[in-house]
Amino acid sequence: MTTLDLPPVAASGPGGPTPSGSAEAPAEAAPPRSQTKVRLGGVTREDVFTVAGSLVGSLALNWALYERVLPFSGAFGFLVCWYLLFLAGYFALGRLQWGRLMVRDRLVSVASWSSGLLVVALIVDQIGYVASRGFEAAQHLNFFTESMERTAALSPITSGGALNAIVGSLEQLGLATLFAVPLGIAAAIFMSEVGGRLARPVRTLVEAMTALPSIVAGLFILGVFIITFGFEKSGFAASLALTVMMMPIVTRAAEVVIRLVPGTLREASYALGGSQWRTVWNVVLPTARPGLVTAVVLGMARGVGETSPVLLTSGFTSQFNADPLHEHQVSLPLYIWNYVKQPYPEMVARAFAAGLTLMVLVLILFVTARVLGGRKPGELTRRQKRRIDLEARRAEAAARAARPSDTVRPALARTASSHASATALPLPGNS
Repeated sequence: MTTLDLPPVAASGPGGPTPSGSAEAPAEAAPPRSQTKVRLGGVTREDVFTVAGSLVGSLALNWALYERVLPFSGAFGFLVCWYLLFLAGYFALGRLQWGRLMVRDRLVSVASWSSGLLVVALIVDQIGYVASRGFEAAQHLNFFTESMERTAALSPITSGGALNAIVGSLEQLGLATLFAVPLGIAAAIFMSEVGGRLARPVRTLVEAMTALPSIVAGLFILGVFIITFGFEKSGFAASLALTVMMMPIVTRAAEVVIRLVPGTLREASYALGGSQWRTVWNVVLPTARPGLVTAVVLGMARGVGETSPVLLTSGFTSQFNADPLHEHQVSLPLYIWNYVKQPYPEMVARAFAAGLTLMVLVLILFVTARVLGGRKPGELTRRQKRRIDLEARRAEAAARAARPSDTVRPALARTASSHASATALPLPGNS
């Protein structure tokens, strides 16, 4: 709870305040008033009771209307109607207690909190459902160490796995990130820092590519890279298709982040004699590093779950292939798409286990990107701090070696003082 401590106010006498020039002094000073705490935020008992009463009352009214009066059915509609009745009931109960402005403010707060909780509940529900369906296959070590090369449709769950799909997803996403991130950041720098006549056409093209369907990217690589130039379907072709999907996302997000860098930093760099390239490389990009990492994460999130462009460009195989440049290579989304539609419970369990693996893989990649690029502008790494400390210690040791040691100085001072006292002349009158 946040409080304000108001200063005490001196009470004036019955005759009013004393003029500043008067010599009269008050007979006795008024006692200081105690500090008053003003509450600025927090949750009160009335808020809790209002929310609880709205929930219970809206649930009862929704059940009576939805199940007995109106010709509706279904859990989704029931929940939607319950939420709307809850907001209406909260507004009605709040209007009986507070003013109109306070009711509006608290209604917006309740809607925001409930929306956030709803999103978290949906995420937890999705993760829990996938984990419950795929735990049967993911609990066996062979799922992460074997491929489906020697596994049939009716083979037990202890046979086969998704090693080929995990390796394929890592290689394809890594190559796509390697291609898309430099191109996207370079395009963002061109549009925000260089500009010119070509900046507007490039921005228009990037915005158009942002809404490009994924199947179109796969068809583009299939028609140009595979059919026209005669290359075979492979993981490299799939990474090119993912690059087409990731690059506009990275470009748009990076441009917004670079534009947020204060112009005073650029002006200071130019005033110190830095060129435009040095200013961008040493000032703009380090300042925008956390935002650029977010742009990379958004691009990876767009490309890691794509299925249709990978299906058109990499093909499908149950064999293990760690070479993305030759032959077909499967990825986790394609693995899930191929096995989840089969009528065998073991295959469906493997597909859900692959989905759970994909979630964990994406989480690891995002956390790694955030740790590597999430430092504040100008913040030193541990290695840089250790190097600076080592250089400081070496400089201090060299300075100590260049001057007399601390043990020699006191001895020299005592010798000089004793010699001065021994050779001092006697003062007149002290014979």
